[in-house]
Amino acid sequence: MKDLAYYNGKISSISEMMVPFNDRSHFFGDGIYDATVSRNGIIFKLTDHLERFFSSMALVGINPDFTMTELEQLLKTLVGKLDEADYFIYFQVSRGTAPRDHSYSPDIIPNLSIYMSPWPIDTDKDVRLKVMTAQDKRFEFCHIKTLNLLPNVIASQEATLKGLDEVVFHRDQRVTECAHSNVSILVNGVFQTAPLDNWILPGIARKYLLLASEALGFGTSETPFTVDEMLLADEVIISSSASICMVVSEIDGKAVGGKDPERLRQLQDAVYEDFYKETDSL
Repeated sequence: MKDLAYYNGKISSISEMMVPFNDRSHFFGDGIYDATVSRNGIIFKLTDHLERFFSSMALVGINPDFTMTELEQLLKTLVGKLDEADYFIYFQVSRGTAPRDHSYSPDIIPNLSIYMSPWPIDTDKDVRLKVMTAQDKRFEFCHIKTLNLLPNVIASQEATLKGLDEVVFHRDQRVTECAHSNVSILVNGVFQTAPLDNWILPGIARKYLLLASEALGFGTSETPFTVDEMLLADEVIISSSASICMVVSEIDGKAVGGKDPERLRQLQDAVYEDFYKETDSL
């Protein structure tokens, strides 16, 4: 199959899949998702993504009727049906199907959806991103990977219309994260990233950038930083499982970074080597 959709046991192409109108994801965005990429039929950091997925479900009180092991095996089986080498892997669970009502039955059965689409994995270390900043108007559950993404959508569309690549959110000048990725900085040999709290998602790529920095002998710091500190940083890094370690060269029209290319390249080399090692065919 060139692409694939799955819904509660049904498998089809993405364009052919039908979802019940009463699915609570339709009415309320009442659900959780996670996403990564696959290469050579191997899903990148799958265990980490599954653990975050199940953690997010627990935090919003969704009780799945499948185990982590069962979902892992299902994802691997579905990837095996695909024709191409590189794919975007998205999976979500909604609270269930029921007539529209804010409250729900405690025994409601969740709906599992999976989406797999060809994805050109970009590991070009020389790409430089241009981004904008925006006040973070999202709610207080950003540590949970929910389907409620309207502020992210609005901010991302504004950036796209301006010819930019991403949006960096901040709350009263404290940098939180991006519209669909984490943001970190290199300062004086220290890899600094925002602390894990309810304002940022515990990013998988963020986790491995921290581990790689430690292995390289860099200092690491999980502490807040401001927009001004980001603008003055030696390097600004945007990370997600789909774009592991991307570099920012411009924020709000101002040139940034470019002051520590050696450490930056060491860090990129380390995390991309990890990616290729994990996803090389056996």
